[in-house]
Amino acid sequence: MSETFFSPCPRGLEQFLVDELRRFGAHDIETVHGGVQYGGDWQLAWRTNLESRIATRVLWKVGRTRYRSEDEIYKLAYATTWAKWFTPEQTIRVYVTAIKSPLKSLNFTTLKIKDGLCDHFRTVTGKRPSVNTEAPDMRIHAFITEDSCTLYLDTSGEPLYKRGFKPAKVEAPLKENLAAGILLLSGWQPGQNFLDPMCGSGTFLVEAAQMSLGIAPGLGRSFAFEKFRHCEQAAWKRVRAMVQQQRKGAQALPIFGADIDPYQVAATEENLAAAGFDHTQVEIVVNDVIDLEPPADEGVWASNPPYGVRLSTGDELAEWYPKLGDTLKKKWAGWNCYLLSADTELPKLIGLRASKKTPLMNGDLDCRLYEYKMLAGSARETFR
Repeated sequence: MSETFFSPCPRGLEQFLVDELRRFGAHDIETVHGGVQYGGDWQLAWRTNLESRIATRVLWKVGRTRYRSEDEIYKLAYATTWAKWFTPEQTIRVYVTAIKSPLKSLNFTTLKIKDGLCDHFRTVTGKRPSVNTEAPDMRIHAFITEDSCTLYLDTSGEPLYKRGFKPAKVEAPLKENLAAGILLLSGWQPGQNFLDPMCGSGTFLVEAAQMSLGIAPGLGRSFAFEKFRHCEQAAWKRVRAMVQQQRKGAQALPIFGADIDPYQVAATEENLAAAGFDHTQVEIVVNDVIDLEPPADEGVWASNPPYGVRLSTGDELAEWYPKLGDTLKKKWAGWNCYLLSADTELPKLIGLRASKKTPLMNGDLDCRLYEYKMLAGSARETFR
């Protein structure tokens, strides 16, 4: 039976998500800003959760109505057959997103959806589920326009950019699905040289390594749909095993990382180890990007450098960006370099004309991905 799903993703990466969904067998694909609606069976939903590098969630459409008041939204929540899909012993949380809605209070609307769901359970089972705002078993999402309300049951649980490892946390995190999208935007392919010279917690490096070895990003975690009453566990295990078999054996990869901060390098090494990689596969060094020598004649260089809303002061950054531009011109001939920034002024200080500027969202930050294609030059053999 075909179901309807919606997957949000970082704005600017919708087409890459469409490409993934087509590979997984989706049909009736419709793209909107920040997400994709599509049709397919449950194996499609499982595969998207397990294999998509771009999706943030997989939401299953379970109800829709036109409304004029909160009471009609309550009736939709009450009429939806929640008890077929999970039990009152499982905890819930309701999320509401609205665009051009005339309703005065989204908090009150959220409460009405929760009441409708709980009243449904009371009628069917005599019990009602409890709310858990921190780690609910079931997440219910409502999308409200000026005249309609659509209800979704979240099949993912934790957002899909949480890959299930990454114990080390650092400041200024880059979401994993955005990092994967930037790799795709750069045109980088597994087997090509890749470097993040300001690697932070190693997000780019882990994503590149997983892509190189055909490791599905969701293999290290669980999903909400596994708790659904109607989940066909045997079929799901077969899909997971099939995806697991696509993983290539351990091998040295042309993937390199550096950071001026030893703590950041240690965090990267910890996160790579948690993802199943070691120093024989991905090489990391402590070094300033200004002093770093290229590890090869050519490749892709991508990073999420400091900018105004993050780590450094404005004066420090104003001095640093011209030095970065000089470094790119002097040392990085033959490399395609990509910088993500939420500051539109600082990249101007690099002193290089970007060949492309791609709008992207990093969480709530409106960013640009700046592309600098450096002309080929002489070979370098050392990475230090």
